[in-house]
Amino acid sequence: MNKTFTNKNILQDKIKSLPITGLVFLLPLLTLTTSFGVGLCSFGFLLAALLSWKSWLPAWRRHAPSVRGVLLAFALCIAFALAGMVLHDELRMRTLEKPTRMLLAVTVLLAVLAGRPSRKALWWGLIAGTMASAVFICYQRWGLGIDRPGGLINAITFGDIVLCMGLMSLAAVLDFHGRQAIWPWLGALAGLLASVATGTRGGWIAILFAIVLFLKYGHMMRGRLAKWLALLSLVLLVSTYFIEQTGARARLKQGVDDIALYLDGGNAFTNMGVRLELWKGAATLIARDPWRIPSPSQVRADLRAEVDAGRLQPFVLDAEHLHNDILQVTVYGGLLGLLTWFATLAMPFLFFLRILRTHESAPPGRIAPALAGMLLVVSYFSFGLTEVIFWSNLSSMFYALMVFLMIGLCLNAHDEGSAHD
Repeated sequence: MNKTFTNKNILQDKIKSLPITGLVFLLPLLTLTTSFGVGLCSFGFLLAALLSWKSWLPAWRRHAPSVRGVLLAFALCIAFALAGMVLHDELRMRTLEKPTRMLLAVTVLLAVLAGRPSRKALWWGLIAGTMASAVFICYQRWGLGIDRPGGLINAITFGDIVLCMGLMSLAAVLDFHGRQAIWPWLGALAGLLASVATGTRGGWIAILFAIVLFLKYGHMMRGRLAKWLALLSLVLLVSTYFIEQTGARARLKQGVDDIALYLDGGNAFTNMGVRLELWKGAATLIARDPWRIPSPSQVRADLRAEVDAGRLQPFVLDAEHLHNDILQVTVYGGLLGLLTWFATLAMPFLFFLRILRTHESAPPGRIAPALAGMLLVVSYFSFGLTEVIFWSNLSSMFYALMVFLMIGLCLNAHDEGSAHD
């Protein structure tokens, strides 16, 4: 009778977790394939957290100290935005929208603590998301003949996020058994293919970070098949350079030629030339006063003064942003702004690193979300070296939602391990 009662409770818990499990699966699936996916899922997690507060409250009390640093980092972004509004009248309430929505992504963590969804929902969502995105973008590239396709958004953001999802899929190798391990490999391959189809080059730096992480933590993988598939995935990520049809080699050569031309004093109005000129202007403004927190109009006035003085090319005034996250936040927020932004990367990274270091003896599947979380963070950092990846609401919200989702799965895995000890 006790066994029947226990089985009934388990069945009831699984039924209750179905909506949250569905959201976990849909988030990576819908992010790049629809225009409403991120907004729909973020609202769904918010609603789920509000309705299940009695379920997640005990777990939150246990785990709050371990996630305090991450929450503080996102809260500081709101405080910094408020300070900017106080300093500059031209900044409106919309300045608060992005940091507030990113902090509210903590509701994903609360919903995951309440519903305790299966990790497999995330892995299958990432795999399905990369495959669907690959079909979508490859059709645009080779079916419609669009040179730099970007799905429903711009090519760079699409290419970066889909590559990030592909790299995160590889972490599922830790959580898949036997021949199932081929699916994470296929997800990584689809992410690579989709990224290459967009012509995006900045994401390639993330591949190097992924190789380092898998060399460091590859010993946690089960069996030879999983290890070989993970290694093969990383090899394929690099091998696109040697496959002419992908266009990767041509894009890389173009970038090298653009840099050489710029340094020789030639035409600066190229993809890399524009970036280098913007970085030159940003470095000039930062060097004048690294602690200054100017308004957007003040930054534009300073850039115009540099153009009028002949030290910068006029096209820098037409750029939406500076094509580098570090320079962007430092120019507009000074060193305090840089530290605030960097905390949103550093604190999640340290959380996931602590999980990997303190749970090495745990079953690999339980630490897979931590490895995926680290891949997410280092991918976004690397994307930001040649692009302002946090410029759009979609890419910013995807990062915040996935960070708190990974944290929630890590904490659930910790509880799961404690229950078995």
